[in-house]
Amino acid sequence: MEARRGAADAQPARPERQGSEMMCHRFHRVRLGAAVLLAAMALAGGAIAQEDAMSWPEHIQLVLDETKPLEFDRAGRLPLYLWPAMNPGTMDDARAEALVRALDTRGVGLVCSWRHDKTDESLAECLPVARAQKKLGLRVNVNATTPMYSFFDGSEETAHLGDDGKPFFDDTFGKKPMGCPFRLEHRIAPMRERIERFAAAYAAEGLPIGFVFADWEIDGPLEWNRAHDASKRCTVCRENLPELDDFLTYQDELRRLRSRIQRLAYAEPILESSPGALVGNYAVYPHDGWRYWYDYFERYVAGQPALADQKARYRHWGNDFEGTGYTFAMPVVYPWSWTWNWYDFEPGDYRWFYNGLLVASNAGRHTPPAVPIIAFVHWHTVDVGLTAGEGDPPANAKPAQQMSEATYQELLWHMLLRGTDTFFLWCMKQEQAKEVQLLHPVYAAAQEYGAFLENGVPITFDVPARPGTVVSGLRMGNEVLVRRTDFAANTEPVQIAVGGRALEVPAAPGTCQVLTLGK
Repeated sequence: MEARRGAADAQPARPERQGSEMMCHRFHRVRLGAAVLLAAMALAGGAIAQEDAMSWPEHIQLVLDETKPLEFDRAGRLPLYLWPAMNPGTMDDARAEALVRALDTRGVGLVCSWRHDKTDESLAECLPVARAQKKLGLRVNVNATTPMYSFFDGSEETAHLGDDGKPFFDDTFGKKPMGCPFRLEHRIAPMRERIERFAAAYAAEGLPIGFVFADWEIDGPLEWNRAHDASKRCTVCRENLPELDDFLTYQDELRRLRSRIQRLAYAEPILESSPGALVGNYAVYPHDGWRYWYDYFERYVAGQPALADQKARYRHWGNDFEGTGYTFAMPVVYPWSWTWNWYDFEPGDYRWFYNGLLVASNAGRHTPPAVPIIAFVHWHTVDVGLTAGEGDPPANAKPAQQMSEATYQELLWHMLLRGTDTFFLWCMKQEQAKEVQLLHPVYAAAQEYGAFLENGVPITFDVPARPGTVVSGLRMGNEVLVRRTDFAANTEPVQIAVGGRALEVPAAPGTCQVLTLGK
């Protein structure tokens, strides 16, 4: 078995609270002495009173209303990231500290966004939050999406060039004009300067960036849809890549160029000023060479390499993580609507669970132990149509049925027990309350098992090809934290092999178990 984490005694600590000593928390609930408990209650009461006395923007208040303070200390493990827990507006230092503190009691990390078109306004909003996060020993969290757009800015200098010398763009990515992947070199420096300006402002105040992500998708070199056909018609592409007809060669080169852009314009300037930062981008993570999902703007083109699984066509994927310089992995586990018609599983919930666990296990198995996995997650069905291929939907295609709340929460648990470190919730405004209600309790409850989350080694990455019993777990010494979920009627114990020894896992619906390995 290929384990994502190293052995417990070799696993490096991942401190979040800088300057404080990390404690290895046992998975049992800590019983406080009476005096300590009373003091803690008094402090908590004061914090809640201060929080209640303040008014926050609607999306921030929603997060506070739909979450509760953690029962189990997360002890420096990565916080939970939520799309509505971003951009609280401009505040003074005292107000920023109160909000950061209130969210931190719930395990939620506040994120502020950089806007290169409004640099001064962005910094006025971001820096008080960053100062509060540093003061409290927390990660300084940043959304750097906007400064990354757009390398393909619509200018003729970035366009493909036809045999007649005229510029043209690939229009198969929606409204985004996608140009020539070999005509972007001049765009790197000005894009990098945007990131450098923000990084320098933080450095000038002695504020090390702790976590920064980007949602950079439809821009830069991309090989999907009709991009390959467009490149074959481009004189610049043909000149730079003589083996252009071979799709895998084309894919490798475009992924190399894409990774280089992300490293030079985004990762490097942040890491130069904040060497310990976690830097990453949506959907960029180590993998096995296949991608088990399609984004909303992607379509499969007949003839391109793919792995068949019922009606699914998992695409061959280039190695685009290593060249970026990224320091965390960011897989995407969403219930895309076309997934429903890929499989014939009954119960139907297993269609969602199966695909989501394939994606999470792929990242968990192949991501190095020292690289955290921060997975984008979502519960509501993402309506992208009925098929991810070309042409009309299959004759028997049916509208997707919403995944049950219980199955979604089971999936989240199995992700944690296969190497996912924390989650990043994306959702639409009208979905925020329900999404937070479903996600936060799983994250909060998982903190009881802090020692396993920090030091445990995943025991399996297998995903059953048919609905049945699914087991995931983290091993620490002779103990294993396991979760068992049954998609077929079965209450009998099941046995799995862990490190050459047998582990008997009883049925325990909706709960985790700490079991001891047999001989």
